[in-house]
Amino acid sequence: MLWRDGRVHEGTVAPFDLADRGLLLGDGVFDTAMALGGTVVAEGAHLARLAASAAALGFAFDEAEARAAMRALAAALPRAAIRTTVTRGSGPRGLRPPAEARPILWASAAPLRPGAAFAEISLGWSAIRRNETTPASRHKTLGYLDAVLAAEAAGSQGHDEALFLNMRGRVACAGTGNLFAVFGRMIVTPPLEDGVLAGIVRARVLALAPGLGLVPAERPMTPEDLAGAEAVFLTNSLRLVAPVRRIGERDYPSAGHPAVRDLRAALSQEIAEACGVPLER
Repeated sequence: MLWRDGRVHEGTVAPFDLADRGLLLGDGVFDTAMALGGTVVAEGAHLARLAASAAALGFAFDEAEARAAMRALAAALPRAAIRTTVTRGSGPRGLRPPAEARPILWASAAPLRPGAAFAEISLGWSAIRRNETTPASRHKTLGYLDAVLAAEAAGSQGHDEALFLNMRGRVACAGTGNLFAVFGRMIVTPPLEDGVLAGIVRARVLALAPGLGLVPAERPMTPEDLAGAEAVFLTNSLRLVAPVRRIGERDYPSAGHPAVRDLRAALSQEIAEACGVPLER
């Protein structure tokens, strides 16, 4: 299902300018959000991050149009995964952006896969490093080839996702999510400057933690630090809080850890109250 030019279309095919910089150069940004019962979960946070990422690339788009697209798709499906994409638009040949951007915006939706939220996952170490020196590491740009290749390699090794180190050998993130490690009642996640996306659910977990008796911390983490964790979990807007059962060859009893259970319950309740419908697990 596709939203384009003010209305919802069946399918995903629409006319497109083949000179668009998003297609040719990855010059654009995107966002993925969950929608339940016609409500986009954390809508304001998703729109704000999308706008901030576009601004970091040097262009702006119509946020009201993006909001309308997301809401129209949310109304069309009872439980949906919504992707909103914005490119700088077309321009002359070459790398330098045109003096005036002509942004192109569209959004697509698919039924939310049953059981995706809170499902256990396995992570495989990627041989590709996350470059923390590039602004692209902190924004959801259209250039996702590293993550694509890492996901393929992880899958061939029997894992669900890939886990990246940055150029300094510190733990960064997974291909599609933020990583947290649990040490007693402390939950630790790598800082943004280590090449980490400012995840929407990452922010909610950090905010919810103190009320659950947990101590949140953003600090650099080595593979050796991670090996000593009691539990590990991944966060993103569709998986929400996903317990990690294995990283490489090391197993973690994450699903049963009290900190992970408490965060899952708190986030599930918060989303259910915001959307007016229970969240299926």
